[in-house]
Amino acid sequence: MSLLARPLRAVVCTVLVLSGCVTAGPAAADEPACGHGRALRYVVTFDRGTPEATARSQITGACGATTVYYPQIAVAVATSGDSGFGERIGLDRAFSAQASRLAAQRATDTVKPQPARAVLPATDPAKVPDADLSARQWDMRMINAGKAHAFTDGSRDVVVGVLDSGIDPDHPDLARALDRDDSAGCLTGAPDRSTAAWAPTTSVHGTHVAGIIAAADDGHGVTGVAPGVRVASVKVIDDRGYADPEAAVCGLMWAASRHLRLTNSSYFVNPWTLSCIRGNDRGVVHEALARAVEYSTAAGTLNVAAATNEAVDLTPSARSGSPGAGSGCEALPAGLRDVVAVSAVGSDRVKAGYSSYGLGVIDVTAPGGETGECVLSTVPGGYAPLCGTSMAAPHVTGVLALLASKDPDARPRQLRRTLDRGAMPMPCPADYDLTGDGTQDAYCAGYEEFNGFYGHGMVDALAAVAPRGRPDPAR
Repeated sequence: MSLLARPLRAVVCTVLVLSGCVTAGPAAADEPACGHGRALRYVVTFDRGTPEATARSQITGACGATTVYYPQIAVAVATSGDSGFGERIGLDRAFSAQASRLAAQRATDTVKPQPARAVLPATDPAKVPDADLSARQWDMRMINAGKAHAFTDGSRDVVVGVLDSGIDPDHPDLARALDRDDSAGCLTGAPDRSTAAWAPTTSVHGTHVAGIIAAADDGHGVTGVAPGVRVASVKVIDDRGYADPEAAVCGLMWAASRHLRLTNSSYFVNPWTLSCIRGNDRGVVHEALARAVEYSTAAGTLNVAAATNEAVDLTPSARSGSPGAGSGCEALPAGLRDVVAVSAVGSDRVKAGYSSYGLGVIDVTAPGGETGECVLSTVPGGYAPLCGTSMAAPHVTGVLALLASKDPDARPRQLRRTLDRGAMPMPCPADYDLTGDGTQDAYCAGYEEFNGFYGHGMVDALAAVAPRGRPDPAR
């Protein structure tokens, strides 16, 4: 299933690892006999402060191999071909999205080979249409992006980590903005800086998101919200559209280590078909993501996430050290307290029917489009319209990039407060009957200045960067 773009709905990710349990010989009497089945990847949480040597020893003793250990948050990524690895480590500490999906397939007798997705052809810059498409960018006019550019396009010192399916390095609207040094692939749970690891292979999603943030203002194609900033391709969504917990943790930790000011997460982490995390597995997934988000925020990186496209009422997620919500729908990372969660509206400024919502979860809203009028942006080889909260989130990330350019010393909480104060308040709709059948399609809780559909309101690029007392540059 998919996630945050329509028709490209992104989801949660996974990759098959070919290494398994390695043993030096016959097991000793007090050691487990390791199995050698299909190698699967696990995210493993340890008590905070656990030394790396201790974590690695425990993983080895449970018939696993450590891919990477993040001592700052005491989270490891491991692989094992032994079906008992999770139980040996502790099911309250280890989780495999791959194993979860395989178990679900076996339970329903639906194990089928995954069809190969078409590999994207390399972009030839000379063949990318060079017509000015700005007249079709209704989304940028809605958030006053063009007016904001009269004050700033953003600074190249600001780098945004696009945690997604990869950014086309050859697209003429993104080539200058792409920061190769800060790009990495995270599909194994450990960062890989090779171009092959972070470049897109089958999905246009990451390139589309990057264009909304930073496409060049050069009179050709489209223009991003912050065309003067740079973007780093941090690949966390694999070729089947999955974004597993270990990949997301890797992306967040990479962004923090590289001192990126912002990240954009237009995906949700979950091995299942919907964004809601439920059941006993939620504890490990929630804890690993919460620790990574809290660490990256403390390190100076502000994280923005799409609210997902299931049109569900989201439940706020607790901080690390606390169990996930006992009921309701938790969407990770969007529901975490330190994340700026974004809902989507159509060109009519009404919450898009697909957009999830939730009082205390949604911070602001932005254009995501509806069928027939989606958001135009960059894709490998040219430009295309896509709809979804995937498209709404990077509008907000772009405005925050302008804010970060204006105030290089601003910390995440300060940027967030400024964003909220500059948003245009939007009241709950008096009637939210999108189908005209006499039934409300969703219920909006809250008041004009803060509600479950729109949070603090529509993000406003001009209000974010215009000096107080300065006239509107269009006047």
